[in-house]
Amino acid sequence: MTEDAPRIEALLQAMTLEDKLGQLTMIRADFDAAGSTLLAPKLAEITAGHAGSVLDLRGATALIAAQKAAVENSRLKIPLLFTLDVLHGYRTIFPVPLGEAAAFDPDLWERTARAASVEAAADGIALTYAPMLDVARDPRWGRIVESAGEDAFVTARFAEAKVEGFQTDDLSRSDALAATAKHFAGYAAVNAGREYASADFSQRTFEEVYLPPFAASVNAGVAAIMPAFIEMAGVPLTAHRALLTGVLRERLGFDGVLISDFFAVAELIKHGVAADAAEAAALALNAGVDIDMASGTYTDGLPEVLARGLVRIETIDAAVRRVLALKLALGLFDKPYARGEHALAPGTIDAHRALAREAARKSIVLLQNNGVLPLSAQTGRLAVIGPLADAPGEMLGPWRAAGEASEAVSFLEGVKAAFPHAVVFHASGADIAAALEAARSADAVILCIGETANMSGEANSRARPVVPDAQRALAEAVFGAGKPVVAVLTSGRPLIAPWLFEKADAVIAAWFLGSEAGNALGDILGGAVSLSGKLPLSWPLDAGQIPIFYGERPTGRPADPENHDTSKYIDVPNEPLFPFGHGLTYTRFDYGEPRASAETLKPGECLTVEVDITNIGGMAAEEIVYLFIRDPLASVTRPFLELKAFTKIKTLPGERATVRFALTTADFSFPDADAVRRIEPGEIEILTGPSADAALLTRCRVRVVTVD
Repeated sequence: MTEDAPRIEALLQAMTLEDKLGQLTMIRADFDAAGSTLLAPKLAEITAGHAGSVLDLRGATALIAAQKAAVENSRLKIPLLFTLDVLHGYRTIFPVPLGEAAAFDPDLWERTARAASVEAAADGIALTYAPMLDVARDPRWGRIVESAGEDAFVTARFAEAKVEGFQTDDLSRSDALAATAKHFAGYAAVNAGREYASADFSQRTFEEVYLPPFAASVNAGVAAIMPAFIEMAGVPLTAHRALLTGVLRERLGFDGVLISDFFAVAELIKHGVAADAAEAAALALNAGVDIDMASGTYTDGLPEVLARGLVRIETIDAAVRRVLALKLALGLFDKPYARGEHALAPGTIDAHRALAREAARKSIVLLQNNGVLPLSAQTGRLAVIGPLADAPGEMLGPWRAAGEASEAVSFLEGVKAAFPHAVVFHASGADIAAALEAARSADAVILCIGETANMSGEANSRARPVVPDAQRALAEAVFGAGKPVVAVLTSGRPLIAPWLFEKADAVIAAWFLGSEAGNALGDILGGAVSLSGKLPLSWPLDAGQIPIFYGERPTGRPADPENHDTSKYIDVPNEPLFPFGHGLTYTRFDYGEPRASAETLKPGECLTVEVDITNIGGMAAEEIVYLFIRDPLASVTRPFLELKAFTKIKTLPGERATVRFALTTADFSFPDADAVRRIEPGEIEILTGPSADAALLTRCRVRVVTVD
């Protein structure tokens, strides 16, 4: 952005304080019966230069009209930045992030972000509030649906793919969106999984769990970052100079824009660290927040604290420079109407729908199967039962952007299309007697239950993340029909339902699969497409285990069933119902022992690890393979398992594939007791397998040395 410095400086010289604060102020669209709009008072603010960006305005016509107010009618003619939450698609809706993470496919993650960017940019949007990079280990928290799950390594790869997909290598492209990594940092650690609550975690957890995905996004060139609503060690992130400036800007080298969360600057007053709007504005600006989203606190408060000497004009100017630099990088000055000026090319939506179907298939996780799946193509009678069987709108999940229920494919539609010769009975489940009759008339039952879209997402924390009671009553009745039952769980989190897993013949985690949900389900039910999705987080057996994750650390009293005084529950097992990485296919794989290319590894050297995997079943299938490490002796305790790589193979029945992973000494480094990343000498276990289930992992060892 350095070549634009003279242009930025010239603008700064021409700006009044009011103009500068306008660039740091984001206004929100108005809403009427027809949707989002900008009414006359806010258009007047834009013309006066009092707003630099707009939230939640949708529709190319409305956006271009607002842009004209800025570019043609304002004194300095600085273009607006239009922003929206484009999390998992725009018009074409892809699986929610937690579901898509189950694909363990960075190429897919990038392609769906690219498609969403193309559609949103065609409607005039220039910045999205995605990807969400909160490593999430508590399914009570509603926003776990927006996460990539419990693992920092996976979330970092997700970050890189999404940033590249949204932004490409040229932000000025008319189909590129500026990405916003959020929420920095540790938002998923809110107490008791309760939205907007406070959080408390260690410096080590920050360094090893919550920071790496944001570091990865910065390395990928992310344009913007959003601080979390929460506080860390008593300091709200919106006012946390040590993290926003010290860690993000100075340590990680982030030179993009920091955008507050919705009303977060004003909410510093409720946090109890600011007495009024002026103090809140000073705290946020001095911490490094460039844009105040929707609260108007910068406009109202900064003139006063500037006069009082609590902020410096140089700090305001630095923030304005970053905002102008982003607008220049997006090409908004030279082509302010490029986004929104042209309709999508013919066939684009069709191509995106095909991608949505692929993404949905890869996101589905088969949790258990007693052999009922895949269903025979000759199945004559199927019952598709439950409140989510014919609910296309619910398939879109939360944060559906411009997605329309009328354009989504329900499970019922998908089953009918996949089994055109079958008689398909449908019952919503509202009438249990009718549902039971449908079940008794069928050869097999597809039971569609779980969460509706408004039960997941922001402000939808659940103390008991279970299947609703009425749905359980329906399911219990259907089980009583004595027919094979395939339970399809729609949700934005793991649902605790041990009774379901005890009685169902097969259980599918379908998440919220998006526009092509029904077709994707139909594809996998009949075996037309191989299942490959795996859990990006641990699936609890009981709510009392939460938070639960595979990367725990050793204790001096590890669980021992023969010893009472050890780390265990007396009423449930320690282990989850399903571990991280669990996911069945329609075949079976045999894992050999991993082989390391060297017995010792010196600083700067690379190590290759190979493992042979054989398809010993009767169907072609894909398999996601994981490589973990375990450092059994270090200066600080290390997790039982740390994920360092994953990949996917595709094999025919009887075929053996050799998977190769490349590691360097940096993969064995960790923050020491002083939070300084270092490599320590010693023996490291390398483990490969289909999940984080220790019983399924094969292993070898390598010695890391730090001197010749």
